[in-house]
Amino acid sequence: MSEYLQLAVLPFQLPFMQYAFIITLMIAVPMAMLSCILVLKGWSLMGDAVSHAVLPGVVVAYIAGIPFSIGAFIAGMICALGTGFLKENSRIKEDTVLGIVFSGMFGLGLVLYVKVQSDVHLDHILFGDMLGVSIADIVETGLIALAATLFLLILRKDLLVHAFDAQHAKAIGLPVRLLHYGLLAVLSLTVVGALQAIGIILSVAMLVAPGAIAFLITRRFADMMMTAVLVAVTSSLTGIWLSFLIDSAPAPTIVLVMTGIFVIAFIRTTVQAKSTNRAESAI
Repeated sequence: MSEYLQLAVLPFQLPFMQYAFIITLMIAVPMAMLSCILVLKGWSLMGDAVSHAVLPGVVVAYIAGIPFSIGAFIAGMICALGTGFLKENSRIKEDTVLGIVFSGMFGLGLVLYVKVQSDVHLDHILFGDMLGVSIADIVETGLIALAATLFLLILRKDLLVHAFDAQHAKAIGLPVRLLHYGLLAVLSLTVVGALQAIGIILSVAMLVAPGAIAFLITRRFADMMMTAVLVAVTSSLTGIWLSFLIDSAPAPTIVLVMTGIFVIAFIRTTVQAKSTNRAESAI
C-alpha cells in the first residue's frame, strides 16, 4: 500500500512536475473565465481562430530574434481585428470569416516554419511543453494571467451585458468598442500565456470546455464563472497527475479529463430535465 501511496505523491515532489502544475494552474483561471464569456457570446470559434493564428507570429518572432510572446500576440490581434473588419464590411457570416482567417494564418505559419527550419520543435508549439518550462516562463505566464484575470473580474458585469445584447449595452452607455476589442486583446494575450504550457491546439479546449460544462450545470453568471474555474483547475491537476502515472502527454490528458467531465455533466442535465418533464406531466 505504501508503494502505491509513494507513487501517487511522487509527481508533487519532482521539480519539473511542480513547474508544470504551477504554470498550468496559472493559465487555467483566466482561460476558464474567458470560456464563460466566449460560450455566452457564441465566440467559441474565436478562441480556436486566435489559437491557430499565433503560429506565423511565433515563426516571424524567431526570424526577427524577438520574444515569441510578442510575435504571437501581434498575430493573434491581426487575426481578431481582421475578422472584425471582414465581418463589418462584407455579407459573409462571422463563423465563415473565422474559418477563412484562422486556416489561412495557420497555413502561412506552417509554410514559414518549414522554410525557416527553426530550432523550435513544432510539437512544442502545437501541443505545449509544460514539463520543460523554466522559472522565466512561469513569471511571464503569471503576469499575463494576472492581467487577464483582473480585466475579466473588473469588467465582468459589463462583459456579460455585452455578451447577451451589444445594442442594449450601447444604449445604456457602455463602451461597446472598448469591451469588444479589449476582450479580443485579452483573448490573444491569454493564448500567448498558454503557448508554453498547453500549446496552440489544446488551448482551444481550455477556452471552450470549462465554460460549456459550467453552462450546463449553473443558472447564474457568477456561479458559472466559479464552476468553470473549478473545472479547469481540477482537470489540470488531475490530467497532469494522471499523465505521470500512465506515462502520457500532459496536455491531451487534461483535455480528456475535461471531456469526461462534460459528458458526465451532459448526462446529468439530460436526466434531470427528463425527470422534471415527467413530474410536470404527471401534475
